[in-house]
Amino acid sequence: MLRKLRVVAAAATFTLITLYFLDFAGWLPESFHGLVSIQFLPAVLSLSLVTLAGLILATLLFGRIYCSVVCPTGIFQDIVNRIAGRLQKKRKRFAFAPAKTILRWSVLGVVVVTYLFGLTVVLSLLDPYGAYGRLVSNVFSPVYMAGNNLLEAIFTKFDNYTFYRTEVAVVSPLAFIVALATFGIIGFLAWKHGRSYCNTICPVGTLLGFLSKYALFKIRIDKNNCNGCGVCASKCKASCIDRKTHTVDYSRCIACFDCLDNCRQQAIQFSSTASKAAVPLAVKKGGIPQTVPTSSQPAPCSPPETAGVSESPDRSRRQFLGTLLATAALLPEAFARKQEELLSGRKGYKRQHPLCPPGAVSPEHLLKHCTACHLCIAKCPSHVLKPAVTEYGLGGVMQPVMYFDRGFCNFDCTVCSDVCPNGAIHPLTVEQKHLTQVGRVVFIKEDCIVYADETSCGACSEHCPTQAVTMIPYKEGLTIPSIDPDICVGCGGCEYVCPARPFRAIHVEGNPVQQQAKPFERTGGSDIKIDDFGF
Repeated sequence: MLRKLRVVAAAATFTLITLYFLDFAGWLPESFHGLVSIQFLPAVLSLSLVTLAGLILATLLFGRIYCSVVCPTGIFQDIVNRIAGRLQKKRKRFAFAPAKTILRWSVLGVVVVTYLFGLTVVLSLLDPYGAYGRLVSNVFSPVYMAGNNLLEAIFTKFDNYTFYRTEVAVVSPLAFIVALATFGIIGFLAWKHGRSYCNTICPVGTLLGFLSKYALFKIRIDKNNCNGCGVCASKCKASCIDRKTHTVDYSRCIACFDCLDNCRQQAIQFSSTASKAAVPLAVKKGGIPQTVPTSSQPAPCSPPETAGVSESPDRSRRQFLGTLLATAALLPEAFARKQEELLSGRKGYKRQHPLCPPGAVSPEHLLKHCTACHLCIAKCPSHVLKPAVTEYGLGGVMQPVMYFDRGFCNFDCTVCSDVCPNGAIHPLTVEQKHLTQVGRVVFIKEDCIVYADETSCGACSEHCPTQAVTMIPYKEGLTIPSIDPDICVGCGGCEYVCPARPFRAIHVEGNPVQQQAKPFERTGGSDIKIDDFGF
């Protein structure tokens, strides 16, 4: 019964979280956001004390129930393992394996140390929720959208317009490769060894495993009824049941309850107290019951002090390596930009500071709280957010950064701040969003087609919601943009629509720390007649 309840709850959680990431049309209600808000690391990074207390209490009561019912990466492994069991000709059996305690605590130590020194990419890569979010956003989502477009093509032939066509694109090659590698590694381990990833690499699994040793309700073996057949151990995908000693490694038990339904002797149960006869182990030898002493459970392991973990890393060396890698990655782009400048005779530009999502405060704040789950990227209706490569440095790889090549940030949109579970992007009201300045407008006159080609334009002014870009008389009846950076919020509307090529004449320069723009007053202005310009 417990196993069936666990399967139903896990299936519901996994399905809803997956659909929430895939839902590009906004069909699902925002209440589904609660499923990502109760993930463990987001609760830690956002200092959501109520959620954190609830997860810890649940672990102290029922063990690692979070890993089997709430964690999407854990449930994903169960699905892969289930498929493997169905496809393999030989019945899949597990066996007890010694705990890899040193490896588990070493990985956790590396994650903590690198996070404290600002290299959050390690935490981002190993966070189980973030890893699954990237998998859905970068691998599953293009497939889902392609399926949507296929249905749209079929339904349209029958004059049914339930579906609409959407752009299918890989947002970031790097994020796609990382997500695909995550899929391959975790999928392979789950296929071959069940939940071995959870009990060797996952930092959340290590932490909750330590707490689950002291859980009130546990899987307990009645040694009087147990005949040592080992069926329970063969079903344990955490490989934590030792049939020889009749013990369970509670730090690795994920409370899946698979063992409960397979014991014919009714010798294993999920209870709050051990059987009174469970201390001595009664076995029969020659028909005469004999008492065999059992070894006591080992004391909880303390985190081992491994080389390289307890020592502080060389900060300057890390910064040098990060700068070197970033420079090497940008060399081809810089060379191509220089060639374009020489051929076109126009000035190029390069942002000195990246554009963080509205409410992210600064790159430093984003770095400390974001695990690169890509939920904000998946939900952004304007496709403005992309996974960073070198914009934030080595530590901020795959965290969200704003670009305006596919759209601009809607003036009234607060989706990214609404869905962020980590506190990396602070919630904003629409009124607060209207005055949040992520960057300031910059105008390069020499690149403007009004100046260079003496062609009528005004697209940037038309798309500016705050009138930070206005048109002023230029010559021979032409008008040219004039900017007021103080009232600009950095939405990128002007940059997105600017027709100047190869370099846009107007762009947004990111603020090192997001500011509050000056309030603006809407004025009537004068209509500008634009001929032969499709805006």
